[in-house]
Amino acid sequence: MLLSLMFFMVGALFCMNDILLPSLITEFKLNYTQATMIQFTFYLTYIIFPIPIAWMIHRHGYKVSLLVALITCALGAAFFWPAKLFNSYALVLTAIFIISTGLTIINVAANPFASMLGDPEGAHQRINFVQVFSRVGYAFTPTVATALIYNSLGEIQFHFPYLLLAGILIMIALLFALSKLPAMKAEEDDQFSLKGIFAEGYSHKHLFFGVFAMFFYMGAEASTCGFFIPYLKSVLGYTDTTAASYLTLYYIFTAVMGILGVVLLKYFNAHKLLGFFGLGMIALFMVIIHTNTGYNEYLLAGLGLFLSIMFPTIFSLAIEDIGSFTGKGSALLNFAFIGGSILPPIQGMIADQHGVQISYIIPMVCIVMVTIYAFFFTRIPLLQRSKA
Repeated sequence: MLLSLMFFMVGALFCMNDILLPSLITEFKLNYTQATMIQFTFYLTYIIFPIPIAWMIHRHGYKVSLLVALITCALGAAFFWPAKLFNSYALVLTAIFIISTGLTIINVAANPFASMLGDPEGAHQRINFVQVFSRVGYAFTPTVATALIYNSLGEIQFHFPYLLLAGILIMIALLFALSKLPAMKAEEDDQFSLKGIFAEGYSHKHLFFGVFAMFFYMGAEASTCGFFIPYLKSVLGYTDTTAASYLTLYYIFTAVMGILGVVLLKYFNAHKLLGFFGLGMIALFMVIIHTNTGYNEYLLAGLGLFLSIMFPTIFSLAIEDIGSFTGKGSALLNFAFIGGSILPPIQGMIADQHGVQISYIIPMVCIVMVTIYAFFFTRIPLLQRSKA
């Protein structure tokens, strides 16, 4: 339950980027390419810190690492106050970088921690279960954060929701410090070697390909959500508040299907479920990019139904049956989060040149790659399973 509460906050902090982007476009008079520096800065930490974090987990265990993560996130959220005080976009990006550093620790440590807290056969379901709370955090955030950012006079107070989040994170950190969660430190004779991590990671082919799938998934999620409100404003003419309500619907769909996904994983192979959800998402992207049906806002929100299980399922498929290498394998997977930094600026450049609607081709291509991974490059590929 402590992990679930932590993931609720992770969802809220991730979602804040989607609310922050349109408000900062207005506040600092940014174009789309400049605004995507939010995502670039946010995901940059995933190329810098995964290996140092893997070392911290190896040396101090999961509990201490997660406590450090919570405190780091709280400090980053609090840093939004001086960013607002000096009205500085550079300080905003600094605050985002600090928050993302904490979230990187959580993503390296918490997902494998959840997979190890119980029977190995239930790992896919446990990771999906705790990630449901992340989706609930996503769903809860847009309406509340938008109300806090835009006051009755129309002024933008982008720091308010972050100060609230900082206080909650400190309280969760205290609960973690007082809890009896196991540390799960590495054995004394287990040596930490950078060369060894990459060599063993490559030896697990489904983990190796999972890194690529995660790269494209993170690009798809960051691009889909980051341009959600700009799509509704520029293509359909909605206001910030109305657009935020549809983003809330998107995250409600994600949370509800995430819960159903935990049940579905009892009856369907994880790789097949991931693949068919990918096909559904591709179909919606095709309609959203090429037509205006009169219901595009609902189709855009409907993407959340298919995105719901993707992150935890890719993660659990990639670390499936890798034993004591799980923590280090998680670090390798987190390198792939850089996809959320690289792909949104490409979408931003397309949006500046050709419009937001056409720019959604970027997340669509990303989901095509995830779907190919699901059917052909997991631990036992589809064709091999069908023969078994």
